[in-house]
Amino acid sequence: PGVDLADGSCAHPTIPGRVSPLLPANHVTMSKGTGLVHTAPAHGMEDYSVASHHQLPTDCLVDEGGFFTEAAGPELQNKSVLEEGNEAVIQMLQAAGSLLKEEKYVHSYPYDWRTKKPMIIRASKQWFVNTASVKAAAQEVLKKVKVIPTSAVNRMLEMLDRRTFWCISRQRCWGVP
Repeated sequence: PGVDLADGSCAHPTIPGRVSPLLPANHVTMSKGTGLVHTAPAHGMEDYSVASHHQLPTDCLVDEGGFFTEAAGPELQNKSVLEEGNEAVIQMLQAAGSLLKEEKYVHSYPYDWRTKKPMIIRASKQWFVNTASVKAAAQEVLKKVKVIPTSAVNRMLEMLDRRTFWCISRQRCWGVP
């Protein structure tokens, strides 16, 4: 049973000397897979939650263009994750004697509605604020914005009042809601 492996560890397959903890996760079940999976905390909500719970780093080794960064190592740097980077990882695992089986698998990536291409979920730095003065300032500024229809202003002010955390997003050039 997976519980017998809890709190254990294993050697990283391609980084000598790196040890990876074996951690329990509620999203890993017998009906969804083998029960032993890798965790990529910067690339999915469930993995991020597990990493946060166990105070693991959430370093993102993929840039905004979908290419491995320098932090991924020289063998992977500047390679597309969904193309030649995938093959490079397989070769690295083979060279380390850590590849048990290779099989083609159609992954269920989320797709961008505009380009119809797969998207890679990746963490990015965010700034969260939880202060009354920032909230009050934001609400005052919103009152000066011309909103169409004007009836939406009160709804937005109420929504902003209920928010406990604030995130200034660099990823979007459009407003919400």
